[in-house]
Amino acid sequence: MSNRIYDCSLDTDLLTGMRLAKVSLGRNELAVFPTDTVYGIAADAFSASGVAALLKAKGRDRQSPPPVLIGTLETMQALAEDIPDVAMRLAETFWPGALTMIFKAQPSLTWDLGETKGTVALRMPDHKIALALLQETGPLAVSSANLTGEPAATTCQQAENYLGASVSVYLDGGNSPKAEASTILDMTELEDSYDGQGNLITTGSIQIIRKGALSIQKIKSVAGDLLKETS
Repeated sequence: MSNRIYDCSLDTDLLTGMRLAKVSLGRNELAVFPTDTVYGIAADAFSASGVAALLKAKGRDRQSPPPVLIGTLETMQALAEDIPDVAMRLAETFWPGALTMIFKAQPSLTWDLGETKGTVALRMPDHKIALALLQETGPLAVSSANLTGEPAATTCQQAENYLGASVSVYLDGGNSPKAEASTILDMTELEDSYDGQGNLITTGSIQIIRKGALSIQKIKSVAGDLLKETS
């Protein structure tokens, strides 16, 4: 399938592009679509060959596994284990939105995202096209639609310039609303327990892996002192 851009402001292009994106992803091929942060290049999260193609298209190796975009909180609970209470509160507050959280992955999952060390980075994007596609496909491995070392694409044409024929379908949703990547938090050091009175006790801290479109101040309004701020 040759690469093509579908203008999602046109109903006919939107319907055709969404259908072809779903078909392409089901064939272990790649698709590009808009999110609330930057454009993303996507593969079926459960397709090892699709994820390998995504990493190859970007010029990355298995040491840089892609995050996974999801469409519901229930999907987060299915893909991650030992989700701390503060992570649920962050998700309920800021999802859909520009927050990516790293969790311990469910060990029963049959997928290969690269060298994840048993973790998975999850985000629910705040973009109607992205969410509509996720409802059709289920979880997608998604990374910024650019070549490694280059600025993230904030328009579909920029993404096509970077990735060309390595991607089967491009969904053009206009300029990225935020034009900045998501904020990434590592939640894997947190552990919840309960004292004798049934009060929740959370130990460990939240590590900031990347500062992005969601401000640290907003995150701290929910996470409080569990957030380990970096200088």
